[in-house]
Amino acid sequence: MKQIKVKDKTFQVSIPAETIAHEVTRVAAEINRDFAGREPIFMPVLNGSFIFAADLLRQVDLLCKVCFIKLASYQGMQSTGEIREVIGLAEDITGRDVIIVEDIIDSGITMAHMLETLQNHNPASISVCSLLVKPDALKVAIPIHYRAMDIPNDFIVGYGLDYDGFGRNTKDIYTLIPSE
Repeated sequence: MKQIKVKDKTFQVSIPAETIAHEVTRVAAEINRDFAGREPIFMPVLNGSFIFAADLLRQVDLLCKVCFIKLASYQGMQSTGEIREVIGLAEDITGRDVIIVEDIIDSGITMAHMLETLQNHNPASISVCSLLVKPDALKVAIPIHYRAMDIPNDFIVGYGLDYDGFGRNTKDIYTLIPSE
């Protein structure tokens, strides 16, 4: 199985590019169906979702806007437990349909914070779209309307996801190989 080294860690392929592409196409079709005739605002969460968002949006056939937001709670391989808003909301979402595009939802704490913050701006609706979800890691109940894949509670990199800022630029997703 293909492996890569990112900094001091070794990872092996867990989700190949073909599987990712298939699931992104499926999610885009669901969004196209559910939002037909509407003009949603897609809100990709930086930095991790940029590749997923680009691939997803190229398959969305709706008239839409894109507004990036950046919330951070990770440092290295661990969540700090503290959510810092780095780049805030730059678009008026009052009365608009918002689709948050996230790379991964693990504890759900960051997404719960984002949903609470966005609700204060009176959107018509908020939908959550995530490439990956770690059901076993969820600590809060959040609505996830569109999910490409559920994965185990492993540390992963690739396809936008990183280890301390590195490893985002791969077509496949890789899982950490535990050190002996």
